[in-house]
Amino acid sequence: MKNNANKIVSQDLRSFKPNLNIGATKLTHTVWYFINIIFFKSSIPFPSSLKTYLLKLFGAKIGLFVRFKPCINIKFPWKLKIGNFCWIGEGVWIDNLDFVTIEDHVCISQGAYLLTGNHDYKKSTFDLITKPIVIESGTWIGAKSIVCPGVICYTNSILTVGSIATRNLEANFIYAGNPAVKCRERKFEC
Repeated sequence: MKNNANKIVSQDLRSFKPNLNIGATKLTHTVWYFINIIFFKSSIPFPSSLKTYLLKLFGAKIGLFVRFKPCINIKFPWKLKIGNFCWIGEGVWIDNLDFVTIEDHVCISQGAYLLTGNHDYKKSTFDLITKPIVIESGTWIGAKSIVCPGVICYTNSILTVGSIATRNLEANFIYAGNPAVKCRERKFEC
């Protein structure tokens, strides 16, 4: 029985073809790896202007007045677009194997995780599946929450603390839980 299982796994591994397009050369990826460790994942509060400069140097599109807190992890800056007046909180992980777009006036709170990749559990080789994430203007992603691959957080939506967005969030609504469900409408006071 064990030999049969080993044969199946061995055959599946031979047929495994990773489908990740890194989108940069190995040298660029290697240099970014160290820049990310030194300037972004570090608890040293390097200025946001320096972090913006470094991200742009590696192909990210970053708007005006974006604040980057310490201990952030960004996988591939060349697959990242951030609009104006955004806040990227301490401990945020942007695991952008695919494109992540963050529009204007967005807050990504402490420890939030933007996850663009997953594995195909229907295949024994667990092939990688990636889908982009879009976070539209005025959205707030709460602390320790997760946005899953392919999710669009529409304008002014809120994902509350510790919640997991597995599906799109409608504009002007607040979502909570695992998986996140619509709780109530987001109303603005004048």
